[in-house]
Amino acid sequence: MSLEWFDRVSGELQDHLQSICEKYDRNGSMIVERGSKHPRIEFYTELDDNERAYFSSLFFDPYNEEFYMESFEPDLGQVSKVILSDIEDIVDAVHESFHNYLEEDDTDYEYDMDMDDENDDDLYDPDGEESDIYEIDVDWETPEVTAYIQDNEVEVTYQFGIVQETGDGVLKRINRIRTADDDLIKDETNFIFSKEEASTIIAMIASHMDSLSEME
Repeated sequence: MSLEWFDRVSGELQDHLQSICEKYDRNGSMIVERGSKHPRIEFYTELDDNERAYFSSLFFDPYNEEFYMESFEPDLGQVSKVILSDIEDIVDAVHESFHNYLEEDDTDYEYDMDMDDENDDDLYDPDGEESDIYEIDVDWETPEVTAYIQDNEVEVTYQFGIVQETGDGVLKRINRIRTADDDLIKDETNFIFSKEEASTIIAMIASHMDSLSEME
């Protein structure tokens, strides 16, 4: 097991990240976490209120000495894992994540998509992606647990699972909203974390429970 490749890529990524973010007039930063079972790099931008908006997580498997990213596939109900074989694939994947983040955040930030598409060919080509994609098996340890419900119009549930390959935890949040037209809108998000992170998350939440407001 060696972190030499991880440290090398971490050192090179900062320059690439600045180049990607400067293109959209944003400041990009990253946090390197070497202490986890699978070390990772978290990418984020600073918002106007000094909060951080995380847009990508890059993981490293020290046993196979390979980088990968994870995403949840709602249609399959499973987590997908994309292997990134070299620095070019990694830069392309981070660029795509940042591009997707800006598209989701377009209510606060506007940019010229036509100009971006003309200049993005040398950074990301989805049709030429050669990375391997395969599914990650999750053992769901709990059923969906209802955390909040209101008048059969809004329901928030959570489910906890374990990623078989890495042993990381997965917390799935499902938000269901029934509209006035009786349509059901379902929004699903997933948060993947290591054992080391879990204790920190629990402690942070527990120490600030009194500061939280109830949902209305």
